[in-house]
Amino acid sequence: MKLTVEKALQMLEEAREKAKDDHWIEHSICVGNSAGKIAESLGLDIDYAKTLGYIHDIGKAVGEFKGHVMNGYNYIKQLGYDDEYANICLTHSYLNNDVNCTAGGIPVDIPFRTEFIKNHEYTIYDKIINLCDLMCTNVNMTVDKRLIDLIIRKGICENTQYHIKETYKLKEYIDKQLGFNVYDLFPNIVI
Repeated sequence: MKLTVEKALQMLEEAREKAKDDHWIEHSICVGNSAGKIAESLGLDIDYAKTLGYIHDIGKAVGEFKGHVMNGYNYIKQLGYDDEYANICLTHSYLNNDVNCTAGGIPVDIPFRTEFIKNHEYTIYDKIINLCDLMCTNVNMTVDKRLIDLIIRKGICENTQYHIKETYKLKEYIDKQLGFNVYDLFPNIVI
């Protein structure tokens, strides 16, 4: 079953009613809107990119924040939506088909997640959501600013340098796809 952009936003608003803290919801809206702008510039499906961005952190609505990747995947699957929507809940946190390429340290091993990330063929949409996740709080910011935000909140870990290097490679990849600096799409970006 397809998930629409309207339904994805509705899911976020329903989560907001129950949330103690809605920062993740504002972040998800920023990710979705940013993904839509990038998709539009690449001639891709704007609503699909927005939808994936809006739901990437939906697992935070249904369980512990630390387990939001698997919670979101399972939640979207239980609702009967197509795999691509559940998959974004998994892929958004991990660059390079590597569960160790994430912010905040080496994650606890969950064999299904590890194998999925290792074997999943990242689409351009996965990569756009990866980048937007690393450019958004409730506003757009440079990856420099966002990486510092993540380090302040999560600390320096054994994989931090690796994650930072791969983040810059991802930005460079998206810049090449666009033919210009992705920041040019966001005139109010926080530097």
